[in-house]
Amino acid sequence: MTTVQLFITCLVDSFYPQTGEAIVSILRRLGLTVDFPPDQTCCGQPPFNAGLRTEARPIVEHTIRVFEKTDGDIVIPSGSCAHMIKHGYPELFQEDPHWLPRAQLIGSRVYEFTEYLVDKLGVTDLGAHWNGTLTYHPSCHTLRGMHIDRQPRILLANVRGAQIVDLPHSEECCGFGGIFSMEHPELSAEWLKRKIGNLETTQSPMLVVTESGCLMHIAGGLHRQKKQQRVIHIAEILNQR
Repeated sequence: MTTVQLFITCLVDSFYPQTGEAIVSILRRLGLTVDFPPDQTCCGQPPFNAGLRTEARPIVEHTIRVFEKTDGDIVIPSGSCAHMIKHGYPELFQEDPHWLPRAQLIGSRVYEFTEYLVDKLGVTDLGAHWNGTLTYHPSCHTLRGMHIDRQPRILLANVRGAQIVDLPHSEECCGFGGIFSMEHPELSAEWLKRKIGNLETTQSPMLVVTESGCLMHIAGGLHRQKKQQRVIHIAEILNQR
């Protein structure tokens, strides 16, 4: 039986455990054994993106050491964390002949969740059911960093009972952008306002994302504005039977 490693990400671990549970359920249903290295922590993206390379390095080294002890593909419910490991790690160690090959080897095992289902397993239909309308927001790192867009869309297209409607200006950032939302709160708030306005245009009660950062940011905006729409990670949709 094939074994995969689940890198859970900080936000899923701390705020959205139901996303992780849905992913485990789906992968097990597909006949995979899912392991969870308990020593895993943050991937190191926040300090790395802030330019704090020295501070990011021990976090990154720890992650590499943890997953070097494991076998199999590494599945991540986040395009931004997957992008960090696949691309940020080699950049961090580009002049380090000891750590660079280790970072590249870990990166070669990494897949964003929908990418893993569609491109590695060849699965596009999980037999999921959802009664109602859905619209999809492609997160920035997933879309532009990992070049993943077809995969989540085809998985959603095969959800029985769901009516998929296009989100206007879907490729625009929601305004989270990790530390961007803290460094530029005014811009972040304006982009969030536009994203929520576009969501309302669809008249969809549910926005689907692949990234918990976007989920938290948009859901928070909807809550503060007392809107009725909800945001959900795609894994939870795909786990609906």
